[in-house]
Amino acid sequence: MSGDAHAPVGGVSSLVSGASLPVHQRFLALDRTVRGRAPGAPALRELANATATTRGREVVVGLALGSGVFGAGSLRPRQLREMPAFAGDVLDVSVSHGDVLVELGGRTAAAVEAAAGQLVASLPSWRARWWIDGFRAENRVEGGRGLARNPFHFTEGFGNPATEREIANRALVRADQGEPDWAVGGSYQVVRNIRFAIELWDRDSVEDQEKIIGRRRDGRWLDGTPVGEDPNFATDPQGKLTPLDSHVRLAAPDRRNPPPIVRRGYSYDRGNGDKGLIFSCFQRDLTKGFEAVQKRLEGEAMAKYLLTTGGGYFFAPPPGDDWIDRAFHQ
Repeated sequence: MSGDAHAPVGGVSSLVSGASLPVHQRFLALDRTVRGRAPGAPALRELANATATTRGREVVVGLALGSGVFGAGSLRPRQLREMPAFAGDVLDVSVSHGDVLVELGGRTAAAVEAAAGQLVASLPSWRARWWIDGFRAENRVEGGRGLARNPFHFTEGFGNPATEREIANRALVRADQGEPDWAVGGSYQVVRNIRFAIELWDRDSVEDQEKIIGRRRDGRWLDGTPVGEDPNFATDPQGKLTPLDSHVRLAAPDRRNPPPIVRRGYSYDRGNGDKGLIFSCFQRDLTKGFEAVQKRLEGEAMAKYLLTTGGGYFFAPPPGDDWIDRAFHQ
């Protein structure tokens, strides 16, 4: 999330582009207060105007749409639906899904919280369904990529593309995909709130942790490949250097042909031992992006330390607000 805080309403321009990410971010899912029918263009324009007003020097805002926001007469992105439970998930419906998802990011938690309160108070036609606050420890940009340390003490973000062109190629819907015309330039977003078993994890040695992840804590590869280059796992067919069930090897078995996703993750700490990662990623194709990676990760060595409890599938519309009338022309 970066760029002009006063840019026109739209999810992609503020959620996907750029390597620099806010230190603090709130993921806020909203539902319409009037249940039983889709919101329609007027309610979405109310929401779009409110998010535009909330923007300021301290806070940037992004918007994405859930499947429930689409009704008769509207044009739904063809892959958008409620996020299913995957192997090992225990989804709590009260902290999953939502008609829309608003993300508010800033330098301080206080600024983000104030902006979120202002936004909700200005939307009588909408109510908060769930929210979660995230932060990026040791947040920085290196080699064009946004990096941060996750609750398992490992640096994240090395696998992301380093240029705007690469980001667009992985994340933005193209005109030849068979999507509604209004959705071209938008992006499918996946959010998963993943609780980490940190006490269990910390009982393992650093060496064992690095084998489970498939990288050193600082991002170096186990086979000696420099951080800025991609290893050739084919030269280690038995997994003697990088275990076959390690996270990075299953997620992207061919590092020279990476999964077509862009990750924008945040750590969270809700107290009472509830700590983990707000995994967020963008892609132009859900099946080829997140879902393909998630299927490969079934049975990974790290699975016993993770529990996904909430989140959802959303669609971040193109910049501007023309998409409202084009998608919701009831």
